[in-house]
Amino acid sequence: MKKILLIFILFLNLISCKSENKKTFEHAGGIFKMCINDFPSTNIARDVTDVHSAAVMYQVMEGLVSFNADDLKVKAQIAESWKVSSDKLTYTFKIRENVLFHECEELSSESDRLLTPEDVVFSIETACKKDAKGNPSPAYSSFFKGTIKGVDKFHEGKTKIIKGLKIEKNNVIITLENPDANFLNKIANINASIISKKVFDAGQEGMMIGTGPFIYGGIDEKADKPKITLTKNEDYYMKDKDGNSLPYLDGVELTIETKKLDELEMFEKGETHFIAALPTSRISAMLEGRMKDFNSVPPVLVLRNNPLLATNYYFFNMSDPRFQDVRVRQAFNYAINRNDITQNILRGQAYENGIYGIVPPLSSSFRGYDFKGVKEVSYDYNPEKAKQLLAEAGYPNGLNFGSVNLRLNVGDIHSAVAEEVASQLNQTLGINVNIDASSFEQKNMDASFGKGDLFRSAWFGDYVSPETFLINFYGKIVPKSISDPSIVNQSRYKNSKFDELFETAKKENSLKKSLILFAEAEKELMKNPPLMVLWYNGDIQLLYSKVRNFSENPLNHFILKEVYFKDWTKVEYEAAYKNKAKL
Repeated sequence: MKKILLIFILFLNLISCKSENKKTFEHAGGIFKMCINDFPSTNIARDVTDVHSAAVMYQVMEGLVSFNADDLKVKAQIAESWKVSSDKLTYTFKIRENVLFHECEELSSESDRLLTPEDVVFSIETACKKDAKGNPSPAYSSFFKGTIKGVDKFHEGKTKIIKGLKIEKNNVIITLENPDANFLNKIANINASIISKKVFDAGQEGMMIGTGPFIYGGIDEKADKPKITLTKNEDYYMKDKDGNSLPYLDGVELTIETKKLDELEMFEKGETHFIAALPTSRISAMLEGRMKDFNSVPPVLVLRNNPLLATNYYFFNMSDPRFQDVRVRQAFNYAINRNDITQNILRGQAYENGIYGIVPPLSSSFRGYDFKGVKEVSYDYNPEKAKQLLAEAGYPNGLNFGSVNLRLNVGDIHSAVAEEVASQLNQTLGINVNIDASSFEQKNMDASFGKGDLFRSAWFGDYVSPETFLINFYGKIVPKSISDPSIVNQSRYKNSKFDELFETAKKENSLKKSLILFAEAEKELMKNPPLMVLWYNGDIQLLYSKVRNFSENPLNHFILKEVYFKDWTKVEYEAAYKNKAKL
């Protein structure tokens, strides 16, 4: 009875709020257009492991908290506020009273659409259950495993509830097993989005019904190029600092374009407003050919050189007996001339000449991290050392090693880098590398099942912590059976010393101490490497200057609800530039 009364009161409050006149921003309207470089692999938030799916879902789905696009600090979202106990174990989230899920047939009335604390608990429980095939979700493996009290027993089916989850009135209370300095960062990720229990129970979760500023309209594959349409959520609950309704835009259009040159052509024709990474073959021509557009006051185009928390690498299939010898993996690492790749193929669209580990060496993001120590155990180009190690492993000049199947997803840069890596491994080690390109979805699935020898990958940080990179090699999330998919740790790497250091770092509530421990874990990882780090993304990005409030950050985390269009005047631009306003 109390629950029914609470929902009725919330509904009356909602009706009252909706009856108020909405204040509209004077520059509201328009469709923001950009490309993503492949099809999203999933419509289910807890299963997201790729940047393409995340780029769409961050506009549609929301969690208890979210990231501020400017500085990546955690801010309130579906929870209007939260409190943390003195022992750092208990988080009390106060749930907003006016949040509606998007309209759909399964939610026939506004009272059905109203988000409740029960939806929050249900979403976390669903993310922590095994799927129909008995596999964990990426949300559980990467973010929830070992965090909330009782979550692992719940995952194993030993309990029917998660002990550390409780509802008190309009609050959701989460109690952790151990202090976790990154807990809020973890639940700010798209994998921790809140879903509607009613929509889930109706079997329609794939419709991507969220609470975000934009509504998912599906993929139009009949157009010249496949497009994902997102339309303005007229019932969105958030407002800007002046009381204007959000979002400002009428919608977002995301064109799926795998070819970087075609993406650039669309941008130059004005068919899109932003390009996240200039194709390397056109950097000089683009910058020199449109110099006037960059230098005019106000400019037509804005150039950004954005170093990202993103690492490109190849990882070994650790189920292959050849790669279970650490000397073989070290030999592969020493055989790669990464400078040739960054200068001749990437043409400078990367940062750092030297290679560290999997954690991108952005000291501005990871202050106090021992990048110097990690670099000392990482791999510079040393062909003689590579040959020596391979010979010691029993394969002098590649004799009896056999060929290597390198799996990658289709893409201009991926193919060019793969050809260079294959050439270098053949010249230095005498090993023949067969390049096998497929769609991103197929490559990702095959990687999870170990169908290949060497796999191309790139990891964009989920939040600003070494943990989000190192989790990819945490041995305790590898399934016991080789026939089950290993979704996060796709290499199936197991190293007890690394796992111990990683776990200790995760439990450390002091950020400074956790960075020290994560660095020690990464040093162990690089001494016994399951991967070959190739480069760190440093993308040259272009934006039409009339696009306002479009933030850049090291995670390439796009938040579009406050983006709007407005041409600059010379006087306005000069004043904004002088005051270092956001352009």
